[in-house]
Amino acid sequence: MMKKSPELSILLLFFCVGFLQLSAQTQYSNFKTMSEKIDALAKQYPSVCSVRSLIKTPGGKDLWVLTIGTGNKDNKPGIAIFGGVEGSHLLGKELALGFAGTLLKESTTVEIKGLLDKITFYVFPDVSPDATEQFFSKVKYERNFNSVSTDDDKDFVFDEDPYEDLNQDGFITSLRIKDATGRFIESDEDKRIMVEADLSKGQTGSYLLFTEGIDNDKDDKLNEDGEGGVNFNRNFTFNYEEFGLNSGLHAVSEPETKAVADFLFSHFNIYMTIAFGPQDNLGQPLKASERQPSVLTAGTEQGPGQGMSRGERPQTGDRRMSAITKSDEIINKLVSDKYHEITGVKGSPVSKTTAGNFMDWAYFHYGRYSFSTPAWWFPLEKVKNPETAFLKFAEKKKINDVFVPWTEFNHPDFPGKKAEIGGIRPFVMINPPADTLDAMISNNYRFITVIAGMHPELEFLDIKTENAGEDIYRVSLNVHNKGIFSTCAEAGDINIFTRIMRITVEPGKGQTLISGEKVQRIRRLEGDASTGFSWMISGKGPLKVTAGALNTGTITSTIELK
Repeated sequence: MMKKSPELSILLLFFCVGFLQLSAQTQYSNFKTMSEKIDALAKQYPSVCSVRSLIKTPGGKDLWVLTIGTGNKDNKPGIAIFGGVEGSHLLGKELALGFAGTLLKESTTVEIKGLLDKITFYVFPDVSPDATEQFFSKVKYERNFNSVSTDDDKDFVFDEDPYEDLNQDGFITSLRIKDATGRFIESDEDKRIMVEADLSKGQTGSYLLFTEGIDNDKDDKLNEDGEGGVNFNRNFTFNYEEFGLNSGLHAVSEPETKAVADFLFSHFNIYMTIAFGPQDNLGQPLKASERQPSVLTAGTEQGPGQGMSRGERPQTGDRRMSAITKSDEIINKLVSDKYHEITGVKGSPVSKTTAGNFMDWAYFHYGRYSFSTPAWWFPLEKVKNPETAFLKFAEKKKINDVFVPWTEFNHPDFPGKKAEIGGIRPFVMINPPADTLDAMISNNYRFITVIAGMHPELEFLDIKTENAGEDIYRVSLNVHNKGIFSTCAEAGDINIFTRIMRITVEPGKGQTLISGEKVQRIRRLEGDASTGFSWMISGKGPLKVTAGALNTGTITSTIELK
């Protein structure tokens, strides 16, 4: 047997390590692996990254958040990024954590160092860790809820009718029963797919269709009360659905939801959230309603300090917001265009409007710019069933192992009837093949850093001093938002849950403020908008002026009166 040289052994070692690293980059991460990656980032970049666990989930997992930035991180404009908004969307947590890793890797470059000096990023890689871990379990099914025990069928018994992997293939797919009372038939587009019979076309059903399992509680229903739980993405206050499936006992009932809401509400510097999940206003930007609240902004003919107060609206009709405002629609369209341009994605499916979802809450109730995208989808022709469209797409892209062929099974609940198990495997219609992750992380990283560069940013312009005689000076200036984003979303101005921008003048030693307010409010400024202020000051010397808020950053100028 040939003896290996030390050089060959070292070479093989480096090859193995490189292979493992490459494999790790192109695989979905379970909770343990994700936690190890997070810990490694915190240790490698301690000067710009800190990590903490907000809570333990009902399943005993940490809900991690990474804070990335320089200096006093919580006193600069902030962006919060979320993965795992729904547990079946594994891609989201890979994009969120991948963004954090790439940002930290690039943190010493001139571009990113400059960005981190102005912006703080809060990255939540996985807000549904109990649910996402199902992907790595022995039996896989699309799970979107945590590990809280619930009574989904309201029979006062908890978790008594879960799925069963009857054919022992490791996947929960579908169960079809040949039965004249059924409402389903094989699709004309693809015989493997089951669709509801269309009476308008003269079709009559011939199959019953269920998820794979048995009727454990003998109530003639299958799998209606399985393990867990509450869906993070159905547990928020906006349009919350009372007694909805997986929506929880009440809004914000779950430790994950409450921890995230508490964190966001305590960080007034956050002006934007980005979520990777089923809701979508990046592929298809939202449209403003013709009927919506009206709010005056700074720079109008009425000038600062006049007109309606902050958040005031006409007292007619329903005052609740139910659609994006005109001002925020413009930003949503701009950001959507950037998303298509940078990531190269085309089209998008119709966004899911789940009750109590995070994206809507972050805009309507939290009052921040709120963006969300599934980040990956397959072409869906208008006339095609999504499942048949996916199988066609998978065949074209040579994505294998996406369908479990229908196979007969002797089902105990349907004696004497032909029962078959099969269908599209879980997760494959929501998450792309793992070997595409690196490219998607890179594209979404570039998108986030580009729109982060559009953040609201104040500056003083046109500073003027006029000597009115006897050491009395008129001081005037404009506060200008040189960013593309407004100083806060219009929704935040309406619901009054953003910090008010202020401008403060501080007379120096021997100076007196004769006219003008020492502290004044600055109304919301659109991108590239300005508003003016002036004071009368008695006395020579330095005069300090400060303006801003946590979500815009603070600027200071010292004006010498002489």
